[in-house]
Amino acid sequence: MTHSSADDRRTVTGKRRIAFAVHTDGDRLSGLPVLLRSLALTNPEVCEDFVVLHAGLPDSSFDELRRLHPRVVTRRADDRLDVFRLDGYDTVIALDPAMVVLGDIGELLRMRHGVGAVPQLSCDGEAGERRSVLPEGLLVVQRADVDDAVAARVAGGDALDAALEGVLVPVDARYDFLTRRLYDDTPVPGSVAVLRFTGPFDEPGYGPAAEARRRFEMSDADFRAAYCALPGAKHPDLLTHCASPLLTEQPSLDLARAVADVYRQQGRYDEAVDVLAPVVADRLDAPRCHETLGVCLMALSRYDEAEAHLLLAASSPDVAPRAFAQLARLAWLCGREEAAHAYALEGLDAEPTDAGCHNWYVRTRPEEREPETDPAGEQLAHVALFAEGKENAGDKVLPEAVRMCFDTDTGPRRWYRQPVHRLVDEAALEQLNARRGVVVGGGGLFLPDTSPNGNSHWQWNVPDDILARITAPLAVFAVGYNVFDGQLYRRRRFSESLRALVEHSAFFGLRNHGSVERVRELLPGDLRDRVRYQPCPTTVARHLVPGWSDPAERSDTVLVNCAYDRAGLRFGHDYGHFLAQMATALRSIGDRAEVRYAAHMPADERFVHDLRREHGLTLPVEPLYDMSNDGIRDLYARSRLVIGMRGHAGMIPFGCGTPILSLVSHPKLAYFLADIDRPEWGLSVHDRQLGRGLAERAAAVLDDHEAAVADVHDRQDFLWKITRTNVDELREIFG
Repeated sequence: MTHSSADDRRTVTGKRRIAFAVHTDGDRLSGLPVLLRSLALTNPEVCEDFVVLHAGLPDSSFDELRRLHPRVVTRRADDRLDVFRLDGYDTVIALDPAMVVLGDIGELLRMRHGVGAVPQLSCDGEAGERRSVLPEGLLVVQRADVDDAVAARVAGGDALDAALEGVLVPVDARYDFLTRRLYDDTPVPGSVAVLRFTGPFDEPGYGPAAEARRRFEMSDADFRAAYCALPGAKHPDLLTHCASPLLTEQPSLDLARAVADVYRQQGRYDEAVDVLAPVVADRLDAPRCHETLGVCLMALSRYDEAEAHLLLAASSPDVAPRAFAQLARLAWLCGREEAAHAYALEGLDAEPTDAGCHNWYVRTRPEEREPETDPAGEQLAHVALFAEGKENAGDKVLPEAVRMCFDTDTGPRRWYRQPVHRLVDEAALEQLNARRGVVVGGGGLFLPDTSPNGNSHWQWNVPDDILARITAPLAVFAVGYNVFDGQLYRRRRFSESLRALVEHSAFFGLRNHGSVERVRELLPGDLRDRVRYQPCPTTVARHLVPGWSDPAERSDTVLVNCAYDRAGLRFGHDYGHFLAQMATALRSIGDRAEVRYAAHMPADERFVHDLRREHGLTLPVEPLYDMSNDGIRDLYARSRLVIGMRGHAGMIPFGCGTPILSLVSHPKLAYFLADIDRPEWGLSVHDRQLGRGLAERAAAVLDDHEAAVADVHDRQDFLWKITRTNVDELREIFG
């Protein structure tokens, strides 16, 4: 996945964009391949834009660099100090062609303030020895701290020490270590992370320094092989960039699986199959490869092929539990409940403690008796993600809230449930058409992962030809465009199925205006006006829940929630910063109220463990995933404030009348706050002053809590009017 092909919503989430930058001319260009190779081989998980500033070199001059790195960007610039004016980036790490990277530079990527540089010892004839910032040295520029005055001083030719007065942040010398300190063949200290040559690379007297650099003088093929052979985690963009030529020349089973895993995580399932299938074939000694291939084929809705490869994977005792869990999922997707149960049982025979197989075993157990239902023609069908067990608490509350919009009876008597991920085949089509209407929603169903399929490329697993034969009135209700900032969404198939869906729907409502705009971008002009706004029903729970009454008293409690799915897309290089800022905020808030943690999923509890380990703060945990829907709403309604990162950690408490503050790591949180005209209730997880800002806003809510609650009620009334109007229209459509 290249940066240009990813979904870019940094202006919404505040996500920091980082670049390395280097200025070169024709004479110094030859140093850049060594610099790039050294950066990749010593920091294999790092892959940011590598911006080459030059005064007018031909584009072909950079072909070698592009072979080495997938994110080389070239820009015209007369001077190295143009890094202070490099548009499109929040942090710019300026390097020099005479540098070579020898160690971990994560500290530079995590810097958040000022302009970092290494003051170097120099000798001024009159002033004697002094430390100064050299123009060609390392610079870590935070663009937010370079105002017009600083930029003018830099451009005006002032000494960098004077130009950066007030914003200069000294950096340890190991990040810009000069070779002139290594005369007489002095060994390079092991702590040096960035070595800068102050003379020719092969200058006599600097043998160890030259040898350190020579390690990175290699052919393209040797570099690719060296990078792919590195132990541990590697950046997916760099891995696929380096591995693709190797797989063409000398296919390797392990490398093919590694690349296929990257493609799978990025939603590029067809490419994963193309890489892995020719290498794996029907080999019996590659169970993990068969497992990966089976999962990718399943994501393309090639179910028969997927089942064959997963069965081959299941022949290995080490892989069998995971493979059988996937086989159970595949059978369930295809409506084969008995086969799904049998596969889950086989997985438990292989490993009795396997959680995946246990979940599918429980989920596919035969019902003792069918519940009594109304005649099919009097029911509505609900297509949704129906969470079970310890799954996301928000996904438990949401489907019920959708049904509450139409009927006080939300159970099986009045509603036919069609799981959104299950393939809509002929039998399922017959069941849908027997109902008086079909409601698809809610939730962030316009999403390329979670449970991918090749039929629609979003969460509803419905082929176009089946969709066209749905005769019951179809309503898409409060669905969200849930793509993460920086996530790849290959939209061609999705756009085709989306167009068919909009054309066929009697009602098409998305849960925030951000989603409305994103989806309209993918539609032809004649269909765009059919996309309308329908708030998430969880945001109007006070108007939906039968017998609702606002709490007479609230507990003196602030609830906090964080999310960890797709953590790299949420936090980038800023997780340590986020954790420290949250510790600062929670200590302050804890002086005013009891702070407790609301875990929507077991994985959310990572925040509690990390906070205790890194900052010595302990939070009691409320396991919402173990609560009933009424219990979840009651907990949120009785709290004084909820600070949440998950979308429904904001929308559910808001719907219960509780003030909220949102930790924005996904565009959907900002979209919701924009809809209710309260963007100030959100703070980006990347905000440099997150701790102070969150503490101040929480204090304001707690100090004037009655006004904050009244504000929530007022905003909610606006959403309720829209919902009521839309539901009245749908009642007429459904009869």
